[in-house]
Order: sequence, then structure tokens, then C-alpha cells
Amino acid sequence: AWSPCSRAEEVVAFGDTHGWPVVLKATRGGYDGKGVWVVHDEAAAASALASGEANGTSWLVEEHIAFVRELSAQVARSPQGQAVAYPVVQTKQIDGICAEVIAPAPSLSDDHAIRAQELALRIAGELGVVGMLAVELFDTGDALFVNELAMRPHNSGHWTIEGAVTSQFENHLRAVLDLPLGDPRARAPHAVMVNILGGDVGNLYSAYRHVFARDPGLKVHLYGKEVRPGRKVGHVTILGDDVDDLLSRGRHAADYFSGKLDE
Repeated sequence: AWSPCSRAEEVVAFGDTHGWPVVLKATRGGYDGKGVWVVHDEAAAASALASGEANGTSWLVEEHIAFVRELSAQVARSPQGQAVAYPVVQTKQIDGICAEVIAPAPSLSDDHAIRAQELALRIAGELGVVGMLAVELFDTGDALFVNELAMRPHNSGHWTIEGAVTSQFENHLRAVLDLPLGDPRARAPHAVMVNILGGDVGNLYSAYRHVFARDPGLKVHLYGKEVRPGRKVGHVTILGDDVDDLLSRGRHAADYFSGKLDE
């Protein structure tokens, strides 16, 4: 359930009807957790509504979903209606920012994976999407709820550069050009992508020597952005069989780039 709102009293009425906590969202300017608040009472709602972060935009209040993890289902669709679905991935958010992606999502049943792909394909078709679409989902264990749509190549699909037969970027271009779409299947049993977030290190290039020497199997992508604390400035991707090992290696490399580690 959701409803437009502009006053704390409206948020309270919604929460009393649908249950607390509730989620407040600014309808413009939201990104990487900005413009989104989970509020538990009227005082918290009033504080969020008064926040300068929303810049006078309108608001939505939504029912809070108690999920166990977040998933992302990506599809590509051409003008002719051809569509392909990538493996469903698990994402981990820290402070509203995507930190890690595991492809395919561990311990996801075939029924849940197919359901997520079918949802994404249906949404792409009904909205007439041309190009890539990422459908971000809440997994409650028993059901899937659509959380967000991104009609573009998406951070949750960066693993496909090395990890899929055809990357999300190539399939986006194929779709826009109305060419036959490429194979979205994974190249390895597992792929892990860890985002590099800005930290204390301004010159990220200096970390290449250590990271490459320590782990020659890593693939590193730096975006050329100005480094700011918490900003996504790159990512690392690793392919292999052991998810825990891949996560450990990816986290070490990302932490070294951000300055959390020096060895």
C-alpha cells in the first residue's frame, strides 16, 4: 500500500491503518538511499518532511516490507519485443548504497528465480522498455515485492562485463539498435562484484600495483570520478566456485582502494 502525503498527520493515519514503521520517499532527487526514510512515529515523520533533502518535492508514504534480502532481476528488450533475462542476483546495501552483488543469488529456489525473471520480463513488455531494465526486489522468503525499477544498465549488473556471455552494456546497445540480443548466461558458477566507495585515498590509481599483484584474478574498473566519502568510484569483479572466497577477495581489494586497508 502507498499514498501521497504532505503532512505528518497523513503519515500517522497511514501508519495506523497499515502498520508501523512506514517508508517516506521524496518523489524527486532520491538516489542511493537519499530521499528515503524509515519512520516509526509522528515525530520522525515530521522531521523527515521538514528535511531540506527533499527540496520541496511531493512525498509518498509506503507500507514497510520486512524482507530477508534484496534481489535484482535484469532483462534486455528490443523494439521488436525480443527479450532475454540474466541470472537473478543478490545485492547487499550499506547505508542505502549497493555494496556487493552475488550472481546468481545464493540458495534461491528455481521457482523464486523464475518468478523474478517473469516479473521483470512482464514489466519490460508492459512498459515498452527498449534496452536494459533492472527490477530490484524484496525477498521475504515466501514472496517477492518490486522495490524499484531502473531502465538502464545498472550497478547490480556490472558483474556481467566479465561474468556473462553478453554484458548488460552490449545488450543495451543491441536492443537500442534493434539487433538480435546476446546470450545472458553466466560464464562461471559464481560472480561477485564489490563496489569501491570513496574514502581517504584520493589517487586511486596508486592502488593498482598492490591489488593486481596480490590477486591476479581480479578485474578492476575505476570510473574516473572525483573521490568523495561514500561515493561509488569503481568496482571489482571476481569469478569462481566459492562465494565466500570471492567475497573475501573482492572486499579486500575494495577496502584497499578506499584506504581501509594498507596491506
